[in-house]
Amino acid sequence: MAGGWTRDGAVGEQIEASINEELERLRGRAAPAGESRTHCAECEEPIPEKRRQALPGVKLCIDCQEERDGRAAPRGGINRRGSKDSQLK
Repeated sequence: MAGGWTRDGAVGEQIEASINEELERLRGRAAPAGESRTHCAECEEPIPEKRRQALPGVKLCIDCQEERDGRAAPRGGINRRGSKDSQLK
């Protein structure tokens, strides 16, 4: 399929790259690793022992973690489409 100035297969490669970037971003949000903190890294409230046992490497209390999960994670994505519609968002 002709793609204007792109070579054949470039669109598929862009889609694949976008998917791989999103998967890497999600993998970065995996379970914490290392030693658990006894107090929250943000508010300094004590982290319950049961939470530290359930999630080794936990750094945040439940309230701070829920707040963080509720926020939209900033994305530093690249506009791969280049269309005017995608630039207006």
